[in-house]
Amino acid sequence: VSCYCIVVDIVVMSGRRVSLPTQYLVSDAVSTCVGLFFCYVGYFVKNEVHVDNGIQEPLLNSDSLESKETKGGDTVTPFSYAGILSILTFSWVGPLIAVGNKKTLDLEDVPQLDSRDSVIGAFPTFREKVEADCGGINSVTTLKLVKSLIISAWKEILITAFLVLLNTLASYVGPYLIDGFVQYLDGQRLYENQGYFLVSAFFFAKLVECLTRRHWFFRLQQVGLRIRALLVTMIYNKALTLSCQSKQGHTSAEIINFMTVDAERVGVFSWYMHDLWMVVLQVTLALLILYKNLGLASIAAFVATVIIMLANVPLGSLQEKFQKKLMESKDTRMKATSEILRNMRILKLQGWEMKFLLKITELRKNEQGWLKKYVYTAALTTFVFWGSPTFVSVVTFGTCMLIGIPLESGKILSALATFRILQEPIYNLPDTISMIAQTKVSLDRIVSFLRLDDLRSDVVEKLPWGSSDTAIEVIDGNFSWDLSSPNPTLQNINLKVFHGMRVAVCGTVGSGKSTLLSCVLGEVPKISGILKVCGTKAYVAQSPWVQSGKIEDNILFGEHMDRERYEKVLEACSLKKDLEIFSFGDQTVIGERGINLSGGQKQRIQIARALYQDADIYLFDDP
Repeated sequence: VSCYCIVVDIVVMSGRRVSLPTQYLVSDAVSTCVGLFFCYVGYFVKNEVHVDNGIQEPLLNSDSLESKETKGGDTVTPFSYAGILSILTFSWVGPLIAVGNKKTLDLEDVPQLDSRDSVIGAFPTFREKVEADCGGINSVTTLKLVKSLIISAWKEILITAFLVLLNTLASYVGPYLIDGFVQYLDGQRLYENQGYFLVSAFFFAKLVECLTRRHWFFRLQQVGLRIRALLVTMIYNKALTLSCQSKQGHTSAEIINFMTVDAERVGVFSWYMHDLWMVVLQVTLALLILYKNLGLASIAAFVATVIIMLANVPLGSLQEKFQKKLMESKDTRMKATSEILRNMRILKLQGWEMKFLLKITELRKNEQGWLKKYVYTAALTTFVFWGSPTFVSVVTFGTCMLIGIPLESGKILSALATFRILQEPIYNLPDTISMIAQTKVSLDRIVSFLRLDDLRSDVVEKLPWGSSDTAIEVIDGNFSWDLSSPNPTLQNINLKVFHGMRVAVCGTVGSGKSTLLSCVLGEVPKISGILKVCGTKAYVAQSPWVQSGKIEDNILFGEHMDRERYEKVLEACSLKKDLEIFSFGDQTVIGERGINLSGGQKQRIQIARALYQDADIYLFDDP
């Protein structure tokens, strides 16, 4: 600003050949020197300051100071405590970019999210809100879910709405003033210093437009990531509590689709959140400017714009229909592919590879057909709207010629600038309508999944540790996987197991041994009877389950390392000899589905995982 003032004063003094008062020149010189000094201090001196913590220690060793001084992944993002100027110029991200300029960024270099943006901080409040509004996750509807998502980010939505309003108003300053600027250049000067005012207005309007656009995009991206994280967490938690009947209708591939495709699409919709009302505002401002410059010809521009807008209705409904069919066919293909890959050994032994390959090919062709229809509709929509600004221009100027409105250079330039700004919302409108259709389909799919039945919480009566000598007690228990079946899977079960007992349940194949353990876990619906469990449980399945990762991580399974207990578990599970075989011991990385382990090694690892949990009751399903 100081440099700008001194340049203007010099230009005025030399152009008009007048001498300015001495105080003006002194003020310009002093302010310029002070400004340059502050720039030097701000950008260079702070990087040279070095504090040796061994000699100079902070007076206050509070948690807040420690958290700000901690380097690496424990630091909260500077955005959460940045000042207004820092937020406005995005300078809070400068230190991270400086580190990235020197070396490749590691995970510990990236600061942690603020509690408002992290799932740990945001999800409990969101879940409580959904449960309060809907009376439980199982009763959620699409409208109530959307309402809860909006409430979870209402501050950012209001801020971005204000930024969109400022951006729209600033973008129309140019078209509004351009006619006056052309007249000024032709010599028609309405008041003194009109040129300076017009140039300053153009400059500040463009500055406001650029800044608001950057912050508008940044904050909407932030909202989108938060919404996606909340939905993924909700879907994941739901998948952990699904009842057996609900699991039969939804494979893991479909649930992954909900998290990777549908939740992602709802998050991306945040970019288009304000587009509908922004289009109305932009069209209204454009028509007002056109009416000021072209008079009644603006009515023709309005009619042409309305015709283009109405073309959205059939195209939008078609896109929604095709998107729904596309997602259904995608789910079917994913489900079939997952089943085939899981049972590939049987297919190869029977020689059925080509038969099932044909089935997948047919499913892919069906999906490709719906995708083709969707893309053709999108292409038609895009074609219509890319030609719309030209269509509006031709209609408007043609009307001017017919009704005899004079077309001066300033008015033509103002109208063309208005049409150019109007292009963006018209270009984006098909994408917005397409995204609304896709988001509605994805939200409906997520809601239908969230409304599925959960495991009943009243199957098992959980007693606190130490309240009873009995670990497991079943009295006249009747259990059934399918509640609609007249014959229970297990009936008239009476069982009493005390703490410290070792019980073996023997029987022929299919007699219900695994089902009995599933009853104790609370996974089988109870028809009648009493089932009591006292203490914590650890379960080892018949089929080995291991995660891709280090052997140590598979055994610890999220628990802290207790070296003494860890060594005892390895010894008890006969894993020491296995670890000696591996080059890296328990740091060996397990491949996908435990491909680099034998069947016995996988079983011993999952037994060790159960033992390390130090549970009160261990349930072994023939491992």
